[in-house]
Amino acid sequence: MKKYKIQNSPFVVPTEDGKIIKEHFGNASDGNSQISIAHMVAPAGWSEPFQTPEFDEYTFIIKGKKQFIIDDEIIILEAGQSIKVEKNTRLQYSNPFTEPCEYLAICLPAFSIDSVNREDK
Repeated sequence: MKKYKIQNSPFVVPTEDGKIIKEHFGNASDGNSQISIAHMVAPAGWSEPFQTPEFDEYTFIIKGKKQFIIDDEIIILEAGQSIKVEKNTRLQYSNPFTEPCEYLAICLPAFSIDSVNREDK
């Protein structure tokens, strides 16, 4: 039995907002509820509603910029920067800039639509 798994076909999460989400490991891709690792591209002008996730989320920016509103504080990360947002923190993610933002998101425990607690728009 192999002690590793190479992910060649991540689960592509269907979206309606132009965001590309490829989950390499997690609930949707391999049933792992402990951690999720996703490669994402948020198009220029993209935003999500505020949310209060029940998981810690780590974000590493590969290209472009991403805006976070955390407890009414606006934080902008650029390529090469990363952030950890603790669970049960109200926040909003967006890309109000003119270029797409490519990033990695790691959630502990794994992301699930039931535990992200998105607010109505």
